[in-house]
Amino acid sequence: MKRVPTKQAAGLAMLPALALAGCKAGPDYVPPQLPANGGAFLRAGDADAAAPAARWWEGLGDPLLTGLIDRGLENEPGIAAAEARLRQARAGLAASRAALFPSFSTSALYVYADLPDNAFGTSEGNNEFYSLGFDAQWELDLWGGQRRAMERARAGSAAAAAELADAHVRLSAEIARAYTSLRAREASLALLDRRHGIETRLVEISRARQRGGTGTRQELAGALQLAERTEAERAAIAADVASLRDALAVLTGTAPGSLDDLDNAEIPLPPEQVAVGDPAAMLARRPDILAAERRLAAATAGIGVEQSRRFPSISLMGLIGIGGTRLGDAFDADQAATLALPQLSWRFLDFGRTGAAVRGAKAGRDAALADYEASVLGALQDVEAALARFGAARIGFARSAQSANRAAEAARLQDMRAKAGAAAPAEGLQGQRDAVNARLAEANDRAGLTLAYVALAKSLGLGWQRPD
Repeated sequence: MKRVPTKQAAGLAMLPALALAGCKAGPDYVPPQLPANGGAFLRAGDADAAAPAARWWEGLGDPLLTGLIDRGLENEPGIAAAEARLRQARAGLAASRAALFPSFSTSALYVYADLPDNAFGTSEGNNEFYSLGFDAQWELDLWGGQRRAMERARAGSAAAAAELADAHVRLSAEIARAYTSLRAREASLALLDRRHGIETRLVEISRARQRGGTGTRQELAGALQLAERTEAERAAIAADVASLRDALAVLTGTAPGSLDDLDNAEIPLPPEQVAVGDPAAMLARRPDILAAERRLAAATAGIGVEQSRRFPSISLMGLIGIGGTRLGDAFDADQAATLALPQLSWRFLDFGRTGAAVRGAKAGRDAALADYEASVLGALQDVEAALARFGAARIGFARSAQSANRAAEAARLQDMRAKAGAAAPAEGLQGQRDAVNARLAEANDRAGLTLAYVALAKSLGLGWQRPD
C-alpha cells in the first residue's frame, strides 16, 4: 500500500485545526438586556419576596389535586408531543455537530464486461474487475457556516426544551383550574339542594295559606317560581360537574368518564403567605421567554449560515482502493491505489440569491428580537395583573365569608323568633334561604381566590424545574 509522505500527512493532520479555528461569518450573538423595574413587582403588596416553589400546587394542601397534576405531567399527550419535539431537535443538533467532521465509507465492486477487440485498450473476450475501497469526504468549514448551523441547532434544541417546560407550566395550571372549578360547582350543587329544600317548604306553606284563605295566588306563584329557578340552576351545574370531570380526565391523559367516581372534597385554598420572588428571577424562569430568547439566538446564527455562502468552499475527497482483474487482487496490498481530490467551488455570480437570503435572515432575526421583547413585556404585565387580581380576590373572599357568617347568625335568630311565635314560619325559612345564598357567594369567591392563585403561579412561570 502506498504511504502518504510525512510532510503531507502533517499538513493533512493540521487541516481539522485550521478549519475549526477559522473565522465565522455573520454576527456573534449577544443576549438582549432585560428591562429594569426597581427589583420588585409594583403590585406585590404584602406578598413574600422569597423565591416561590416550583411545585406551587402543593401549597393548596390537596393531595388529590397533587396526584392529578403528577398524573397529567406523566401521561398527557401534549407533554408527550413536546418531549418528542425536544428529541427531534436534539437529533438535529447531533447531525449539525457531525457535519463538522469527515464522513467515511467503504465499498466493494465487481465489474464484468464482454467487449469487442481493442475496445478501451482491452483484448477480445470477457473482462472482470474486483475492488475493495475506502473513501472519505470532508468540506472544510473555513467561513464558519457549519459552526453557525450548529449554533442554530443548539439554540433550537434549547428552545424545544423551554417549550416542554412551558407545556408543564400550562398543563399544571389547567388541571388546577379545572379541579378548583369542579370543587366550586360541587359545593354550589350541594347548597342548591339545601335551597331547593327550603323553597319546597315555602311552596307548601303558601299552598296551605291559600287554602286557609290567608294567602294569595301571587304569593304561591312567587314561591313556585323560586323553586323552579333553583331546579334549573341545579341541572346546569350538574352538567358543569360532569363536563369538568371529563376535562380533568383528558388533562390527565385518560378517557372521559374515568374520573366519574372522584371523591368529593372542599374547594382548596392558597396559603396565607404567597412567595412571588422578583421580576428578574421571573423573567429568567418563564419558559416562554427562554424559548423566545433561544429562537432569537437561532435566528442570529442563521445570518452567519447564509453569509458563509458568499465565500468559496473547499472540500476534500480521498480514496484508497485495492483491486485488479482477479478476485485475489482485491486482497493484495501490492495492488493498492490512492487518490486525493481537493475541490474548490464558488458561487460568485448568483444574481442576488445569496444577498436576498442574508437579508431574509436578518429580517428573521429582527422579528425574533421583537417577539422576545413582546414576550418580556407581556410577562411583566401578566404578573402585575395577576398580583392585582389575587389581592382583590383575597379581599372579596374575606368580605363574603364575613357576610355569610352574619347571614347565618341572622337566620338563626329569625328561626328562634319563628319557633317562639314572634314571626311567621315563612320568615324563618326566608332567613335560611338568604343564608344559603350568602354561602353560595362565599363558595364562588373562595374558588375565585384559588383561581387567582393559579393564574399568579402560571404568570410567574412556575410548574417546572431545571434538570440537575
